Amino acid sequence: MTAETLSLEEAVERHVRPGDVLHVLCGHCRWTAAARAVVRRFWGTDPGFTLVMVSLGSLGALFFEGGLVRKVVTTYSGDSFPTYTPNPVFQRGYRSGVEVEHWSILTFSQRLEAAARGLPAVVTGSLEGADMAANAAYATVASPFAGDGEARIGLLAPLVPDVTLVHGAVADRKGNVALSEPLLEGVWGAWAARRGVVATVERVVDELPGLGPRVRIPAHRVLAVVEAPFGAHPGGLFAPGLPVESYGEDIPFWVEAREATRGDFAAWARRWALEPATQEAYLEQLGPKRLGWLRGRTDPESWREDAAAHPVDEAAPVSAWELAAVLGARELREVMEAEDADAVLAGAGVANLAAWAAVDAARTGGSAVELTAELGMLGYRPTPADPYIFNHRTFPVTPMLSDASTVLGMVVGGPGTRTVACLGAAQVDRRGNLNSTTLAPGGPFLVGSGGANDVASRAQACVVVTLARPERVVDEVAYVTSPGRNVVAVVTDKGVLRRKGGELVIAAVPSGTTPVGDRVAELAAGCGWEVVVDDEVEELPEPTDDEVRALRRYDPERLFLA
Repeated sequence: MTAETLSLEEAVERHVRPGDVLHVLCGHCRWTAAARAVVRRFWGTDPGFTLVMVSLGSLGALFFEGGLVRKVVTTYSGDSFPTYTPNPVFQRGYRSGVEVEHWSILTFSQRLEAAARGLPAVVTGSLEGADMAANAAYATVASPFAGDGEARIGLLAPLVPDVTLVHGAVADRKGNVALSEPLLEGVWGAWAARRGVVATVERVVDELPGLGPRVRIPAHRVLAVVEAPFGAHPGGLFAPGLPVESYGEDIPFWVEAREATRGDFAAWARRWALEPATQEAYLEQLGPKRLGWLRGRTDPESWREDAAAHPVDEAAPVSAWELAAVLGARELREVMEAEDADAVLAGAGVANLAAWAAVDAARTGGSAVELTAELGMLGYRPTPADPYIFNHRTFPVTPMLSDASTVLGMVVGGPGTRTVACLGAAQVDRRGNLNSTTLAPGGPFLVGSGGANDVASRAQACVVVTLARPERVVDEVAYVTSPGRNVVAVVTDKGVLRRKGGELVIAAVPSGTTPVGDRVAELAAGCGWEVVVDDEVEELPEPTDDEVRALRRYDPERLFLA
């Protein structure tokens, strides 16, 4: 079978139907022009889609605003730029009746894998002890291989899309699609889709000689191929060794989309999704100067332009988040050494800045520990002036690019690798449980798990970085997004709680001019329960200029640190 080479409009008209389970494959691209074409085609018609998307991001709100979805299967519903925040469009949608299934990144990918392999279930090490374990597609059963009969294993049911939308780098005229790692949730959804794949690519060529290792989706799975240059925009495309140019993410565009969801989102949607009738019209609206700038964003040295535009303000007073991050980096280094860690997984926001600083310091001291991320990276090096983990400038020089199944299924929790993590959350409780889903049963929606549940479930140890506030450090979280059994410390701006037995106790406070007892009381006041004080409370030195500078060099605008 040869896939049809069609326009965006023709591909969607022929192959996407009302009522479909529609999978938008994110990978490192985050988006595809085919998703925008679906929004334009079905806007206001109530097609009743089930949207399957590992991370909705700000543009996922288009499906809500246009009334396209009745159900969502995802791991993250929120904004990523300029910071990781709940999105009001998703909050309104879920409150008004859009059904949502929350998963972790690994379990989301594993469900698609089960469908792609034609299996009735797959085994997972995630979700146990979390509220997501109540999902109907998850169950635990007695292991037939345990002698005592008491061991339990987690099982996931397959997730089968009708059609998968994907943006690849290049395709041949038969429909073979080549794309590059890192691939986040992988291409399982492309293999699992009942009818097949609608693929947008930068370029359609006659054949793909010598590019077999990059062909991830074979022609017989592809319904239609659409040539759509910059078809991942505002996401980016990494295409090493392929006959097309790479380009980076358009962060200002993502920020504009986020701001629009707080204002006249319908007007913004008209301008960027509904009115451009073709990909050519969309690119014309972006303009050649912007497109040229995006091509330069994959240069590993392009961070220098950002650093020059946003110099580090070394005179600014140390913020509460910076104090928490400095103390978090120190705590993480101790845990890394105690666990003899091979890898550190950095969570989003301040937690990842603390992890970056800790790994920098450890490697300067001779450690071989590496950074890893659920997008599918091991050994990456963050660049100055860019506080985001999924930074396309790091891809060309990262020694191992893969997917979430590799990172969250083997680097984290696998028997050959010792991984510790630095995580953040809206809430953490006295047992170390984390919540990033909802603040109350039926209450405001936050963002979801992302990869946090997989990491907290399987890492050797986890350090949490947050602020000591009673609404953040609580007696019991409203929703267990990630179980706390592997959380060894919670680091705050007021001091450090460490696990002792099954609960967290006050173990350290920053140095200061007031009596230690007063500083202990201040940390206790930031906790939502009568927290126990350890027998000996450590006094922590003040942050040094070098420690603060190590954080600000990554986040000079202080998007996360202010």
